[in-house]
Amino acid sequence: MSVEKKIKSASGWGMLIAIIIAFAVIIAAFVLSVIGLDSAEDTGVPASPLYGWGLGLSIAAFCLIWIPVSGFFTLQPGQARVCILFGDYKGTVRDEGFHWANPFYSRSMGGNASAEETTAEVLSKSGLSLGKKISTATKVSSALSTKISVRARTLNGEILKVNDKMGNPIEIANVVVWHVADTAKALFDVDNYEQFVSTQAETALRHVASIYAYDHAEDSSDSMDSITLRSNIEEVSTALKHELTQRLAPAGVAIDDARLTHLAYAPEIAQAMLRRQQAEAVIAARKKIVEGAVTMVEMAVDELGQHGKIDLDEERKAQMASNLMVVLCGESEAKPIVNTGSLY
Repeated sequence: MSVEKKIKSASGWGMLIAIIIAFAVIIAAFVLSVIGLDSAEDTGVPASPLYGWGLGLSIAAFCLIWIPVSGFFTLQPGQARVCILFGDYKGTVRDEGFHWANPFYSRSMGGNASAEETTAEVLSKSGLSLGKKISTATKVSSALSTKISVRARTLNGEILKVNDKMGNPIEIANVVVWHVADTAKALFDVDNYEQFVSTQAETALRHVASIYAYDHAEDSSDSMDSITLRSNIEEVSTALKHELTQRLAPAGVAIDDARLTHLAYAPEIAQAMLRRQQAEAVIAARKKIVEGAVTMVEMAVDELGQHGKIDLDEERKAQMASNLMVVLCGESEAKPIVNTGSLY
C-alpha cells in the first residue's frame, strides 16, 4: 500500500527571475559574438576563438534553457501534484501558488491497456448510444494527470433495480460526497480512482439495499424497531457511509456524506404494493373507529344505569349497544326509525 509523502517545492518566482537573467545573458553573449565575428570579417583581422565559442555556447544554452522552463506549475486551493521522477514517487505538493520543480517529473500516469480492453468489451455489449460510448471510452483511455483535485466531489448514482431483504424488487439511487485524502493511494493502488469510486458506490448501495426491508410491513420480524429503508433514513445513510468508507479506503478516498435520493417499488409490483398499503390504512382506520365506538357505548350504558332513570335489562343493553355500534361505525349517515311500540 502506498502512503502519501508531503514535500515542499521551490518558489516559482525566484526561478523565473533566474531564468530571465539567464535569457538576458544568453542573448547578450549571442549578440556580442555575432558583432565580434562581423567586425573581424570587415577589418580582415582573424576573429578571436572566443567569439566562435561564445556563439556556439549561446545557441546551445538557448536550446537547453527550455528544459527548466517546463518545471513551472501552479496549484490552486484544493489541488495537489504528485511528483514522480522516472517511475519513482518523490512526494506530493499540496501548497497552492506558483511553484518550480524538477522538469523531469511526470505530468501524467500513462494509459492502462487492460482497463481499456475491459471497457471496450463492456461498451460493445451495452445498449448505450454511439456518442455515449465514445465519451466513456475517451474518458477511460485518457491518461490520469499527476495534478489531482482534493476538493469535495459529488457522485449522483443512477437508479438501480435491486431486491430488498424480503426479495421484493425496488428502485434505489444514492448521492455520494467524497474527496481524495491520500493522493499516493489514489494514483498508485488503483487503476482509475474516479471509476473505482463509481463502481464501489453502486456495489455498496446494492449491498445495503439487500440487508434491509423496504418497510415494516415487509419485514418478517414482529418488532417495529427493525431498521427499514423507508422509515430509517438516517440509519441507512450511516450504514451506507460506513460501507463506502471501508470499500474506498484502499483508493485513498474519504466519504463526506452518503444519502438515498430515490426509493420506490419496482413498476411490476408498485400497484400491488399500493393496494396493500391502502388496505392496511383502511384496516387501521376501522380499528380506531371501532375502539372509539366501544368506548362511547360503554360510557352511554354506564351513564344510563348510574342515574337510575332507565332500568335496562341485559337484552335491552345489548340492543342499545348494537344500535349505537351501527350508528358510530357505519360509513353512511344513519336514518333513525321511531319505534312507538314495545321492544317485545
